[in-house]
This record gives sequence, structure tokens and C-alpha cells, in this order.
Amino acid sequence: MFSIKKEENSMAKAKFERTKPHVNIGTIGHVDHGKTTLTAAITKTLAMKGF
Repeated sequence: MFSIKKEENSMAKAKFERTKPHVNIGTIGHVDHGKTTLTAAITKTLAMKGF
């Protein structure tokens, strides 16, 4: 027989509230065709705009 004991977490977890829009975007393509460069450019642009 197995018994599972639930451990209490000593650290309180803060409630996560999503205040920004959230979208998952997948990229496909061959190696060295700019997927990482495109993702980095989008991330940088959004960060500069405060998103």
C-alpha cells in the first residue's frame, strides 16, 4: 500500500493576476531562417513600448 502525505507550503503564494493581453505564437521554419531574430525583435519592440 502507498500513502501520500500532502506537505503544507510554508511560503504563501501570491495570487497571479493577468493584466496584459496574452497570446501564444508558434514559429516554424528551417534552421537559420530568422525565427530567433524575429522573436528577439518583437520582444525588444514590445519591451520598449512597455508591454
